[in-house]
Amino acid sequence: MSFQMTLRRLAPLLACGLLAACATPPRFDYTAFRESRPASILILPPVNSSPDVGATYSLLSQTTAPLAESGYYVLPVTLVDETFRQNGLDTPAEIHQVGLPKLREIFGADAALYIDIKQYGTTYAVIVAETRVTAEGRLVDLRSGKVLWTGSATASSNEGNNNSNGGLVGLLVQALITQIADTLSNRGHQIAGIASHRLLAAGRPNGILYGPRSPLYLKDGAPAP
Repeated sequence: MSFQMTLRRLAPLLACGLLAACATPPRFDYTAFRESRPASILILPPVNSSPDVGATYSLLSQTTAPLAESGYYVLPVTLVDETFRQNGLDTPAEIHQVGLPKLREIFGADAALYIDIKQYGTTYAVIVAETRVTAEGRLVDLRSGKVLWTGSATASSNEGNNNSNGGLVGLLVQALITQIADTLSNRGHQIAGIASHRLLAAGRPNGILYGPRSPLYLKDGAPAP
């Protein structure tokens, strides 16, 4: 078989592969979300899988704003956390195990937001120092038990940083300085705020829908139920 004939036969397969690689991710199915129409959200303290012990409350303190700005009433996170403590629940893992009917009975919210922190903090890898926060979210209807939405987001201090001046020694020194500075200044808290906004702000691809307090409610291009 000639080389040209082989190319002709492989061309369609290569084209399909390129199209698949460039294709946008499938649109999230918002059917349950639209049917539920939650107006109030209970944010549970995030479960932290990172080595930074301060990650849970750093991220939790920055989750209310993007949801409130998206049109939802958010139960005060400090009041919610204290309520759990008064009932003997001190860790996010324990809180995430509380039954949905009980959460609904105590707080009266329409939906609960579960967050898992996968990465948080500053790391140093040879010539790169990076502060990265990655979190996953899941919104559950407290009335029906249905999962309304799931998503994930990441933010990094190295976004858009392509500076390679100064050679290898310069990169090593810069990485070490960055790691020390970011650790001392608690850069993770700032990056967590960016990650929280990306995860929870409405209007983003496959993100949470606008709530009833937003002028964009039910105007996201999708028909109402």
